[in-house]
Amino acid sequence: MREPLRPSHALLVIPLALIIVITAVDILAPEDIRLGPLLVIAPAITASFAGPLSTGVIGLLAVAAQAYIGLYFGVLSSRNTLVQIVAIGVLSILTALFALIRERRGRQLARVRSVAEAAQHVLLWPLPDRIGPLRVASLYLAAEDEALIGGDLYAATRVEGGTRVLIGDVRGKGLAAIGEAALLLGAFREAAHQHTGLPALAAALQKSVRRYEDDFESEDATGECFVTALLLEIPDEDHVIRMTSCGHPPPLLLTPGRSVSVPNLHPAPPLGIGSTGPASYSLDVSTFEDGDTLLLYTDGVIEARDRKGDFYPFAERAERWTESSPEALLHHLRRDLLAHVGGRLGDDAAVIAIQRDPTARPGHRRGKTNRVPGDSSGDRL
Repeated sequence: MREPLRPSHALLVIPLALIIVITAVDILAPEDIRLGPLLVIAPAITASFAGPLSTGVIGLLAVAAQAYIGLYFGVLSSRNTLVQIVAIGVLSILTALFALIRERRGRQLARVRSVAEAAQHVLLWPLPDRIGPLRVASLYLAAEDEALIGGDLYAATRVEGGTRVLIGDVRGKGLAAIGEAALLLGAFREAAHQHTGLPALAAALQKSVRRYEDDFESEDATGECFVTALLLEIPDEDHVIRMTSCGHPPPLLLTPGRSVSVPNLHPAPPLGIGSTGPASYSLDVSTFEDGDTLLLYTDGVIEARDRKGDFYPFAERAERWTESSPEALLHHLRRDLLAHVGGRLGDDAAVIAIQRDPTARPGHRRGKTNRVPGDSSGDRL
């Protein structure tokens, strides 16, 4: 079976055509006009899209074309022609070396990217499209180009009689922030099954974060690393949601019929700040009926600004799509948010849409990963 033609192979027509055209024009032009030195453009262009072998072949053809021009005019052995041939040959070798270096760095970047993708899935497990009676979709938008790992995090796990969800935002930078996020996700997945109430769960996570900071935080960074987090518990049978906020923005509750409300929360300080006892955290309860959708998000969404400096009107825009499925809802929000900021976010943004589906079986635990169309990142940290 013949290998399909690559785009870079098709683009080789351009430098080949340049060599032919420059050679023909040089031959037909008046004697006082010499265009042969322009042949070096062909390998220079080739190096921008092709590998070192193709670049070297084009460079060799450019040298041959310059030699043909000298032979045609009977000046092949002249000093001027020999200098031009050598100059084109040297520049062709340099462009081929450039293409070789670029190709090697491209392979290195691909390997690093593959390691980052593996780390992403180890740290942040993809959310299923169904968890018990819930339909779920998630979206992560990184502020940096090609970034796979950022400061936002989320996780969900099944517990007896319901589902527990965590969404958070690590404040801090670099490997320290990633390490703290990894610790918090691991602590949540374990502690979610050991504590009966969300305040006790929040206290356990607080202790984990404080231990991490005591072990790894530098003296000059004291107080700068903390995590805003929102913990939720959604029972399978009771049509309510239980929430404990640790300095995190409250969710939006979307009900069919273009209605958006904000549950009333009593937030505690972020994890890593304040005391560690369960009494420090409040448990807030709100209704969550069949067909309702809960939107969890990080502040990268509500703090996104347009060119005029106006914040993204998250609740107002979400009101347009209260009838949508979680996947469609996040697809609309993604397009609208990126349009608002002109295609580039100033901070990482994560959104989770959770809809109570009356047709789902409570015993159904996991399905395929639900990715928002157009979100190549999948589920990211």
